Amino acid sequence: MSSNQPEPRTPEPGSPEAKAAAATAPQDLDRGLLLIAACVVLGAIMSILDVTVVNVALPQLVTDFDSDLATIQWVATGYTLALATVIPLTGWGAERFGTKRLYMTSIFLFVVGSVLSGFAWNDTSLIFFRVLQGLGGGMVMPAGMTILTKAAGPQRLGRVMAVMGVPMLLGPVLGPILGGWLVEHFSWRWIFFINAPIGALALIMCARILPKDVPVPGHRLDWLGLALLSPGLALVIYGLAESAKEGGFGHAIVLVPAVVGALLLATFVRHALRLGDDALIDLRLFTNKVFAASSVTMLLMIISVFGGMLLLPQYLQEVRGEGAFDTGLLLAPQGLGAMIAMPIAGILVDRTGVGRVAPVGLLCVALSFAGLTQISSTTSYWELSGYLFLQGIGMGFSMMPLMTGAMQTLRRNAVAKASSTLNIIQQTGSSIGTAVMVVILTAAMNERIPGAGSMSPESASASGAPTADPNVLQQMFALMAEAFGHTFWWAAGMVAVAFVVAVVLLPKRKPQLSEEESAEMQAHMMMG
Repeated sequence: MSSNQPEPRTPEPGSPEAKAAAATAPQDLDRGLLLIAACVVLGAIMSILDVTVVNVALPQLVTDFDSDLATIQWVATGYTLALATVIPLTGWGAERFGTKRLYMTSIFLFVVGSVLSGFAWNDTSLIFFRVLQGLGGGMVMPAGMTILTKAAGPQRLGRVMAVMGVPMLLGPVLGPILGGWLVEHFSWRWIFFINAPIGALALIMCARILPKDVPVPGHRLDWLGLALLSPGLALVIYGLAESAKEGGFGHAIVLVPAVVGALLLATFVRHALRLGDDALIDLRLFTNKVFAASSVTMLLMIISVFGGMLLLPQYLQEVRGEGAFDTGLLLAPQGLGAMIAMPIAGILVDRTGVGRVAPVGLLCVALSFAGLTQISSTTSYWELSGYLFLQGIGMGFSMMPLMTGAMQTLRRNAVAKASSTLNIIQQTGSSIGTAVMVVILTAAMNERIPGAGSMSPESASASGAPTADPNVLQQMFALMAEAFGHTFWWAAGMVAVAFVVAVVLLPKRKPQLSEEESAEMQAHMMMG
């Protein structure tokens, strides 16, 4: 049976149409790209696990160093501050020294800081070495993302970013499990020493696998921007961290650094807009509507999710009396959900628009938080596991698709700075979320149990006869669980706002590259 319709015309080899078709055609994840992804994932695992693995060791550090919790907390906070401070340098460093060299240097600094932290002799030395560790760790993620983005090209970006996203989502889950096991069975020093063999393996693999890249210094370092942005971020995060300890934002130790930091950041925005492409962070990236919408949506989601993720271990330990290791195991369904969802989300993002994928994930996260608002002191662990599994599914369908959506429409020469910008958003968003959720929880606790604050079951049981009565303790734990449920409403509300932003602003179709952009990306991929 014949047809009068003309057969589709085959583009001439070498023509602009052929180049565009080759650049936009679906491509498999070949062995070379998977090996590059393995190098990046190894570095990411170290950097991300270290954010959470230390938390379970803090009580032991207080005892070993005869210190106090307010001081020892800076073992975690100093690392976070160093991360936020060094991230803005990554884009410039990638251009000036080459991404491969920068990435390997970052891993080396991280490993050196880890080993020195394991040999720390007092709290001051440990805090100092953790800052050194953070200076390396802050560049590992954005440099790794830049390497993967350039190696994959736009048509494989979703699937590759899904691979990269696994350690990002599993870190908060595996960190407490690994940290609890090492502290209970070996020593707190091994939570740092374990990075040495992983880092050595990562460096060997990077030297053998990562393609050589020639440094292309495109811009001079924006020293004024660095002097404004890095201290500004550090001061804001410091103020937010202190707000959790002080129980609110109405204290000078919170307000002064936060306000000064905000003024520095505002000054940086004015400076960066005036300087344009030569600025430390190119704010003109946000004139790209897809990048701006993805960034705003991701910020709202991270504030709620990472803040909410901090509440779950506290609920399990303070209300249910679980140990650190068992708490980590109970959080595992979240990681399982993420592992199932992320490869599927990566394939879907490569085929369709992020606006069709991310809202599904955000809806799942919002529903999981809505379920968590109903938790009590006797909630079944099976029910809790269901909420966590649903949240993991939602995170897998939202976080990396949002990062992919932000990067898909950018030119290759904007990738490094865009990667740094997204990592700054992630780091500051998680810090803001942690501080805000802790403040909300503390206020809810004090409202229901005046003066209780962050009272734990152990302290309550040891505080005297009246509170040691089983009925009184049961009632107190029920009120504490109610406070956690109240706080989860705030997390659910922020995810709901992110869902609306994603539905309204994110593209429903995959962005199409122009012929010029397709040819540029194809040429880059042919050069390796």
